[in-house]
Amino acid sequence: MTTMTAAAPETDGRGGLTVAGGAVERIAARAITELDGIGGAASRVLGIAVGGEDLDQGAKVSAHVTGSATTLDVRLSVKYPLSVRATTETAREHLIRRVGELSGLTVTRVDITVTALHSTETETRRVR
Repeated sequence: MTTMTAAAPETDGRGGLTVAGGAVERIAARAITELDGIGGAASRVLGIAVGGEDLDQGAKVSAHVTGSATTLDVRLSVKYPLSVRATTETAREHLIRRVGELSGLTVTRVDITVTALHSTETETRRVR
C-alpha cells in the first residue's frame, strides 16, 4: 500500500479533498467484485501457488496516488474457461470508471496480473 495522498484543488474556498492510497485500494478491491468471473489472487510462496484461488475472495490491489491521479496494480484469478484477455480488459475499464466515480481521482494506469484460472469443478487428484 502506498501512503501518498491526493489533494484536490480547493473549490470556491470550501476546502480540499484528500484521498489516501489505502482508500483507493479498498475502493478498487470492492469495485472488482461487481464483475462476474473474477476472484481473489492465488497465494504464492517462492512463486508457487499455495492454498488455491477463490472466486469468493477479493482481488489484491495496490494503489499509487500522485496529485489527482492514481495507478493500480491488481492481482486476481479468472474463472475458466473465460477469455483472460477479454475478462481483464473488462476489469480494467470497470476499474477506471468506478474508481474515478467513487474517489474523484483519474486512473491513469491499471496493471493486472492473473495469478490463476479458477474452475467451478472440484479438482480431484489421483495417486498412482
